[in-house]
Formats: sequence, C-alpha cells, structure tokens
Amino acid sequence: MYDAIVIGAGPAGLQAALTLGRMHRPTLLLDSGEYRNGTVLHMHNVIANDGTPPAEFRATARAQLAEYPDVELRDVGAQTVTGSDGGFVVRLADGETVETRHVILATGVADDLPDIPGLQDLWGTKAFSCPFCDGHEHAGRSIGILGPAPRAEHLIGLLGRIVGDITVFPVEQPFSADETRTLEGLGVRVSAEPVAAVAPEAADVRITTASTAHTVAGVFVASGSLRHRAPFADQLGLELLPSGSIEIDDFGRTSQPGVFAAGDLAHRASLPGPMASVLLASAAGQMAAVGVIQSLMAH
Repeated sequence: MYDAIVIGAGPAGLQAALTLGRMHRPTLLLDSGEYRNGTVLHMHNVIANDGTPPAEFRATARAQLAEYPDVELRDVGAQTVTGSDGGFVVRLADGETVETRHVILATGVADDLPDIPGLQDLWGTKAFSCPFCDGHEHAGRSIGILGPAPRAEHLIGLLGRIVGDITVFPVEQPFSADETRTLEGLGVRVSAEPVAAVAPEAADVRITTASTAHTVAGVFVASGSLRHRAPFADQLGLELLPSGSIEIDDFGRTSQPGVFAAGDLAHRASLPGPMASVLLASAAGQMAAVGVIQSLMAH
C-alpha cells in the first residue's frame, strides 16, 4: 500500500510527488498525458522558467523525480477512486487496482470554449484567457477580445496598458446599446456583429463576422467555462464551492478525510475561484503533500 497516490502530473502533481519523495514516503504518481496547457508553446510568469515550453518543464521534473526511489511514476490515468480514510482503492485505465492511505487529486480542469469555428485550433498558441500568462507577448499590438461585456471589461482593465488597440466582439448576440457605450468609453472598438469564426492568417489571427473581417495579433477569450477533467470529486462526494471547484483548506484537505486536492480544480473558500498559475499550482501541490505527511505522522 502506498502512503499517497497522486493523480495528475501537471505542476501540482509533480511538486506533490517531489515533496513526498523527499520525505521518503512511498508515492505513486499517475500521468494520463492530458494537461490544461498541453497546446501551449511557452509558459510565462514562472520565475526561472519564463518562456520554457511546458513539455520541457514536465520532462525536467520527471527526470528529477526519477532520483527518488520512493516515487513511482506510471504513464496511465485513473478511472475510479473508492474507499475512506486510511484505505483507498484506485482503478487504473489499464484495469489494474492499487491501494493507498491517501489520495491527492491534481487532475486539473479543461477549458470549455465558446462554439466558435476555428477557436479550438488556436487555443494556447494564438487564443488565450490569461493576461498574466500571455499579455506581455502582445505588447503594442492589436488584439481581439471575445465574450460578454462585463468579462470583457475586466480583460480590458488588465490588457489596456500593455497591448495596442483592442476590438471587442460579442459571442452569439450583439451587445446592447448600453454595453456598447460602456465598452467604447474604455477606449476600445466594439464590433456590432458577433464573431462568426477565427482562423490563422500568417503570424496573425483573422476574426470574421457576418459582414466584416479583422486581423489581430492574438485573441483573448472572455467567455467559456471550466470543467473538471476527471469524475473523482463526484465519486468521492467532495464538497464543492460555488465556482464548481473542490473546497480545500490551507493544506489541501477536502471534505473527505484522506483526500487532498491541489491545482486548478480546487481552491480555498476565501478565493472567488481557481487561479490559473504554474507557480500557484506547484505551491498547492507542496501544501497538499505536507498535509498528507501531517496525517501520516498523526497515525
């Protein structure tokens, strides 16, 4: 029986496994090969790794984990998690079952994008959601913002001092006259027609509506939603926050004793939602691992 099984090998899961390995706790890290930033070419706002390809970051982390004999890494996902504090059974995608005293959920979330033709193909390379991650790369350049007015206003506030000109495009329905006036008052252009499609155009992006076409350097999406990549929160009956994320305490503990969560799928009740950040996910993974070690010491 493992002391901990970490499900998910993004920044949160990798850091959790490293912390457990350094404390000589038998740990199994499961890597399904699916990552929220799987299409991203370079990650940013990560000190000492600014501009590093996420795949390189993961490869370096895996190589470092290989130095710890108490950490076992398997390239397989998990299908189900059952059990209770002190004894959980994880069924793997290959049919095998493994047992553990604690579980750390680090499977992350997936972005459900608005149904705009071409958008999924540009996601992570020319279409983004996070100004902290991708705003600087568009400094002084034209961008488009796709989405409802209130969320577009938030992006304008963050990106306005960084980028060149901004054009805001509604999704599905045109903006109301009041919304248009409010947005234009922020110094941006507003499309009268909803976005119909996006497509690459050399190094830029072509945004089309029913009657016009616009060329921008990149697109920021102000609509869409997040969903859990895996069903484990439901399987374990974990308490969720209004954001849809798993509720955790400062040490990543969930409402189910023995189950911890870290990364984009969880946050504390004091925060309005998950914060997409490699550094914050890594820190959450470390705290969850510390929480596991505290529990092991108490028993």
